[in-house]
Parts: sequence; structure tokens; C-alpha cells
Amino acid sequence: MRPRHVGAKLLLLALCCYFLVPVWWLLVASTKNAEGLFSGSGALWFNGFHLFENLGDLFTFNNGEFVRWLGNSVLYAFAGGVGCTVISVLAGYGFAKFTFRGRNAVFALVLGSVMVPLTALVIPTFVLMSNVGLTDTIWAVILPSLLSPFAVYLMRVYAAASVPDELLDAARIDGAGELRTFVRVALPLMRPGVITVLLLSVVSTWNNFFLPLTMLSSSKLFPLPVGIGLWTQLASSNNAGGQSLWNLIIVGSLVSIVPLVVAFLTLQKYWQGGLAVGSLK
Repeated sequence: MRPRHVGAKLLLLALCCYFLVPVWWLLVASTKNAEGLFSGSGALWFNGFHLFENLGDLFTFNNGEFVRWLGNSVLYAFAGGVGCTVISVLAGYGFAKFTFRGRNAVFALVLGSVMVPLTALVIPTFVLMSNVGLTDTIWAVILPSLLSPFAVYLMRVYAAASVPDELLDAARIDGAGELRTFVRVALPLMRPGVITVLLLSVVSTWNNFFLPLTMLSSSKLFPLPVGIGLWTQLASSNNAGGQSLWNLIIVGSLVSIVPLVVAFLTLQKYWQGGLAVGSLK
């Protein structure tokens, strides 16, 4: 083995440890009770196994508050992720395959908006939602999640690279309309890009903290990040059980990442390239 390969493998091993050690700590800490969690010994190894007890406390605390937050996160992530994917795919395909007046200017505007931090748009979005009376509703979280300039840019680049114009022209010559051409010809070729945008949109909406924190005032509408943040604030101020709440925070954090892991493992088989190879002679 060449020395440069050894260095590269050591670097990859270090990066794996860097990303996996916090996950391992979260898994181990979720199996501990309050006494074991704050004992200060064996932070990275098991000290008793109270995972199921912690899960029971998590799902029953404060009349199932965590379950309500979990359902809210699923709703926001599904509606926002799917809606953002549909809009981004249609917009990206339109920018890539249709010529219309002002296309470059509009796309430049979209591309420029990628550079704007999302947190800088939260306050203007709040003012807009407040003016139309949508604050403290699910729409205050879902509607802003439908728009992603980066997803539009990604689908525009992917559509331009993966969908040959000759295939579209052949479908039109055969009598297919634009909608049928898109659904039957272009969309299957764009599937890896569509799945990528879907996952990025779902993860972004699922992990979004600042937007729902600003838009929502009722705890019944909180998603998981805001709800767990509320528990963290209560635990830090020694209210509502103080130390006992940390068990719920840790095991709740573990449960909150499970849907994302399942989504990645389920959809990764759709990431496959070369779908258009051999379609043209």
C-alpha cells in the first residue's frame, strides 16, 4: 500500500470518528437513567439499560406532547418537502428545456437568491404572514418551505445534463404533448435528481428551527426541534423536573433522527446514474 493511500485512509477514519462519535454518545446516553446520565463515568459506554423506560416516559410526558410534535414535524416535512420538490422540478425543467423572454434574467435572480441566508428572510416572511393572518398556523411553516432557489438551480443543472433534447424532439414528433413528454420521458431520466431534491427538502424542513420558532406561538403546533428546544430551556432553568427532563431531551433527540435515517436508507436505491446511456445512437 502506498504511503499516500495510508494517509488518505487515516483521514477518512478520523472523519468517520468525528461524525459517528456524537451519534454513538447519543445512543449510549439514551439507555441511561438520570443517575447514570450525570454520574460522569463511562460517557461512551453503557451503564445499565433503561431505553424502553425512557421511551415510555418520552411518549407519555405532558399528555403525549412529544407525539404531537412528532406528528407536526412529519406534516411539515412531508408537505414542505413534496411541495418544494414538485415546484423545483417543474421550474428547473422549464429553465433548462424551454426558451422564453427573460429566461436568463429570471434564472440569474434565482441564482442570486441562493446567496441570501435563510435566516435573513425569516423576519420579512413573518411580517408577510402576519399581514395575511397566517402566523401561528401550519401554513406559516409550510408555505415558506415550498420555495428553494438552490433546489431550482440543482434541477435546472440536472435536467440540462440528463435529458437530451433529441429525446424530447422525438417524443414531440411522435405526437406526445408537453405534459406527456415531461412525465413519460424527462421525469424518469431526472429521477436521481428528484430524489436528491426531495431528501434535501425534507431534511431542511425537518431540521428547521428558526422559522417555526418565529412563526408559531402555540406549543401544540411546534415541530420537534422547537419542542426539544423548549424542554432544554425548562431543564436549564430547573423547571418541570430539571434533571429528569434531560433524559427526555436525549432520547427525544435520538427518536427525532430515526425518520431521517429511514428515509435515506429507503430512497438511496433510487440514486443511480447513467439512465440515459444507450438511449441515443
